[in-house]
Amino acid sequence: MPADPLVHFILDAVEALDLRQVRVNTRGPGSKQYPPPMLLALLTHRDATGLFSRRRIEPSTDDSVPVRRLTADTHPDHDTLGTFRRENHALLTESCVKVLQLAQQLQLLKVGQLTVAADGTKVLANASKHSAVSYQRAGEMIEQLELEVQQLLVKAEQADATPLQDGLTIPAEITRRQERKAALARARAEIEARAQARYAVQLAEHPAKRAERTAQKERGKKVGGQAPPAPPTQPDAREQYHFTDPDSRIMKMGSGQHFEQSCNAQAAVEVESRLIVGARVSQAPTTNRNWPPRWRPFPGRRVRWPPCWWTAASSANRRCGRSNRPRRAQPRARRCRRRWRKRATIGA
Repeated sequence: MPADPLVHFILDAVEALDLRQVRVNTRGPGSKQYPPPMLLALLTHRDATGLFSRRRIEPSTDDSVPVRRLTADTHPDHDTLGTFRRENHALLTESCVKVLQLAQQLQLLKVGQLTVAADGTKVLANASKHSAVSYQRAGEMIEQLELEVQQLLVKAEQADATPLQDGLTIPAEITRRQERKAALARARAEIEARAQARYAVQLAEHPAKRAERTAQKERGKKVGGQAPPAPPTQPDAREQYHFTDPDSRIMKMGSGQHFEQSCNAQAAVEVESRLIVGARVSQAPTTNRNWPPRWRPFPGRRVRWPPCWWTAASSANRRCGRSNRPRRAQPRARRCRRRWRKRATIGA
């Protein structure tokens, strides 16, 4: 066994827990008794490694060396594990949380030497996508409201000579339009503030991108496309602001056929131990926009990223060059063979 596997940490962590409230069989007769700390450590270890079924945990006490070290070469059956889990559900939950907190405090995961997998899922916001307004549309609506206010003021001056429509109250209508105009102005100001913050970040990165492109040309490497343009100072006309939930964004959902107001919840998991090393809620619709080194799982700590990083964004994998996933050579070969068979059939 390695010098510092997960099983040694779990044994030491469970030994430090208070297990006086554990429920065991105290009648004496019946099935064999097992130490409660051992059962708790076994279930915690299997949960941390992604093996939750008690019927699959039972054979692992025979064929897994770390588990045999944890159980002292004893073999509790699945009924014993199920009964212990059912009768000590609250203790298992509390102990699991304490073990994870202890792992975080001790910085058990040295992220510079491990493989980390990251993925995200869209979480619907508690708001309708129809409550958002784009930067261009907000400007058009402000102009329209200003025109309507001027028309209402003209009607107010002519109110003595011309009767008003039923239900029309000029002061209330003017107030409503002015409030709407102020809300739209705040939306445009927020979009402009986002654009300025984005411009500052892109402006700092722009010289490095151009320098990298120049260095590639000097090395004789063929560089396609145009040089990186200067970042825009003005916001995009289609950029939106949501009045109900300003932190959410419009994102593609499902197969990409429709859009919803949502956020992108992302998590990074260490592959071998299955422990979560980072989590965040992002406003970017894809994972590759939060690519390292922009996204750090431990804020405020000096953590070196692992040599292998997996994500669902295959384009980012190819660009970053940190993934061990194989290329799609085999599917392409199958397509070529299928095309060759079709041509041979036509020729025959």
